[in-house]
Formats: sequence, structure tokens, C-alpha cells
Amino acid sequence: MSNISNLLESIAFAAERHRNQRRKDADASPYINHPIALATLLATTGGIDDQVVLQAAVLHDTIEDTETTYQDLLDRFGEAVASVVAEVTDDKALPKAQRKQLQVEHAPHASSQAALVKLADKICNLRDMANAPPADWPLARRREYFDWAKQVVDGLPSVSAELRSAFDAAYALRP
Repeated sequence: MSNISNLLESIAFAAERHRNQRRKDADASPYINHPIALATLLATTGGIDDQVVLQAAVLHDTIEDTETTYQDLLDRFGEAVASVVAEVTDDKALPKAQRKQLQVEHAPHASSQAALVKLADKICNLRDMANAPPADWPLARRREYFDWAKQVVDGLPSVSAELRSAFDAAYALRP
């Protein structure tokens, strides 16, 4: 299959898996907009054309937020894609505070492909938090999220000056 076919298959898979999910903003935006935004950001702002990174971006929340398993991704998209998705996936069995701390601790050890996905995720999340925050999040919680995201990104390996600039611009939107 061609790179475009593989990417489209990843988008279709993610859309099907996230089909009933919504973002926490006031409009309850379709969740699939988020992974598509990551891949778009990576390709446009970051100039990233690494097929594994783009597919992993689209699939990055499937293990964490759907019934998808690592084995499902391995069987369908191969080891390279499944491994990057696994690397950016939080263990939902752990308490939220521990998951957040582990993201900070693991950031310096991220592979370059996972660092790109994680960086794009944080950029998109900050932009969403600034422009369409979760309806029930008070200002203090939104500010905490911005500061935590910066801790994670500051720990990531340097993978893209363009994406880091985009993150800094998104962080400047801190409420």
C-alpha cells in the first residue's frame, strides 16, 4: 500500500474507534478532529513526512481511550506504528496524578518519533484549551494544564524547531 493509503487507513480506523467520543469543550466537538489536527500540524507546520509519525499521530489515543489494544495496532499497522503509539500512551489503570508525573519523567527518554507526536499533542491541546476549553474547567485548572504541558515539552528531545516555536506560541495563550 502507498503512504497515502496507509495514512487514510489509519484515519478511518481512528474515526471508527473514536466514533462516539466528543471533546470536553462547550460544543462537544467530535473527538476525531483532535488526532487529525495532530497529523495536520506535523505535516504542515513541522514539515514532517515520516509515515510512521503521521500514522501514530492519528492513532495516538486509540489504546488509551478506546477498546483498541497494542496487538490490534500491531496486526493492522505494524510494529513501528504500534510502538510509537504505545510509547505515547498513558496507563489508565494508574491514578491521574501519577500518569501526569510519568509523562514528565518519561519525556527525556522519548524516541524522536514519539517526541514529535507528544509535542504535536501538547500544541493542539493548548490551542484547544485556549480557544475552546473544557466547559467545566475553572481558570486555575486550565493554567495548571498549561504549566504541566510545558514541563512535559521542556523535557522532550529537541526534534523540530518549527514545532517548538508553535508550542511556545500556544503556551503564550495561557489564560
